[in-house]
Amino acid sequence: MEQKIRSYKDLKMWQKAKDFSVHVYKETRFFPKEEVYGLTSQLRRASVSIVSNIAEGFRRWSSKEKVQFLRIAYGSGAEIETQLLIATDLGYLKAKESESLLSELEEIMKMINVVINKL
Repeated sequence: MEQKIRSYKDLKMWQKAKDFSVHVYKETRFFPKEEVYGLTSQLRRASVSIVSNIAEGFRRWSSKEKVQFLRIAYGSGAEIETQLLIATDLGYLKAKESESLLSELEEIMKMINVVINKL
């Protein structure tokens, strides 16, 4: 029997996005201190934006509003992808960590895209 969605916390994409955000925070702990207001801050804020916009969109009444917040989340994902590639090129992330984060992000982005298309 399928579980009823009562809260955004029941959404698999929200759960994955929250876990992803925690992963981003853990990986960016090792970035150089001079990046605290640069890539570290950008990556953290964008990862929190994804999970926050999924939650906010869930609480909206109209499909149009829900889609608007999901598109913002999707845009934040594109930001993160770019920032992760830059961080990797700069040597702040090892290839293994970068690939892991990018893979998680890709899965979340696909889930967001599916919901947008259904709405």
